[in-house]
Amino acid sequence: MENHTYWFFVLSFTTQEENKPFLSVFFVVIYLIGMFANSTTITVVYNDQHLHTPMYLFLCNLSIIDICYTTITVPKLVYMLLSGDYTLTFTQCFIQMFFFSHVATAEDLLLFIMAYDRYVAICNPLHYHVMLSKKNCILLLVAVWATGFFNSLSLTLTTSNMSLCYSNNIEHFYCDVKALAKISCSELRFQAVIFVDTLLLGFLPFTISLMSYVKILRVILSIASMEGRKKAFSTCSSHFIVLLFFYGAGVCVYIRPPTQYREGPEQVFSILYTIVTPTLNPLIYSLRNKDVKDALIKLIRLKSK
Repeated sequence: MENHTYWFFVLSFTTQEENKPFLSVFFVVIYLIGMFANSTTITVVYNDQHLHTPMYLFLCNLSIIDICYTTITVPKLVYMLLSGDYTLTFTQCFIQMFFFSHVATAEDLLLFIMAYDRYVAICNPLHYHVMLSKKNCILLLVAVWATGFFNSLSLTLTTSNMSLCYSNNIEHFYCDVKALAKISCSELRFQAVIFVDTLLLGFLPFTISLMSYVKILRVILSIASMEGRKKAFSTCSSHFIVLLFFYGAGVCVYIRPPTQYREGPEQVFSILYTIVTPTLNPLIYSLRNKDVKDALIKLIRLKSK
């Protein structure tokens, strides 16, 4: 993108004046719930020694990512809705894009790692502590964050070097790679780059995760004890639900061809993907995971004394 283009105009929600107060309150409430729920998850895991396992180490990282997700997009969106100032500078736009792409890639890969964790725990339990030792877990997390960084850097630099042919209006509520590609001179070429990136770092991990859950389900169904099946299923169901929410909304946003683009539906999926899902993740884990609920109750009792 040529450097003389210093301003972008975010067009999302600008025509619905009467809905702006409601939208502002909605996004603020969702943001605060997400911040509280994810911060609580981190606090609970940190304070309970029984939860110092690979599964909950990954869950803490997921909560950190989800806090970053909403913080990158929601405060600026609420400010625009309340102030009526829908402009973003060149620097603001690409800083937002860089950090958003970073955490999006990191969450893609982290959910894949969490699926692998459940696969090893259910299908290969005797080797669990060897395959997911403390050292290996740290290496996996370093790989997740590093891959997110370099992928985001590559996408941001590529996008910033595009030339605008149509306008500097972004038909989205944040500075998104796909939204900027739509106003570039090389839209189709860059859409192909986005598609390949999503395929390799999104769709492929999701497909492998689903395949691992097929194997997990077979192992669970082969367990003779009903109590054993129930316990094994409960440790996997929360992550599987989170996996479907995240990838389902993400695929609807980034896999859809440009010819099928319609602003309304895509923005709805983007809100689910970037704001609602990060808020629901810790609630899903808390409501469906007995260990987390027990640790939370224990922490509340200690604080109330």
